[in-house]
Amino acid sequence: MTRIRDVVQEALTTGYLTLEAENKLRQLLTTRYDVEDLNAFMKLQEAAMMGEVKQEARERCGIK
Repeated sequence: MTRIRDVVQEALTTGYLTLEAENKLRQLLTTRYDVEDLNAFMKLQEAAMMGEVKQEARERCGIK
């Protein structure tokens, strides 16, 4: 079973959050998760705000 931290690690490693990964995160966030997953998600949010991870969804909308 995929965990939030697994999806986050992939995005942090590649520097890119795909639409598929973003949708998977949305799905996973509606289920029970532990503090490690929450911390990983917050780390991903910070990386995205700092421009370290690009989001496919934002690129498609023209948002930078």
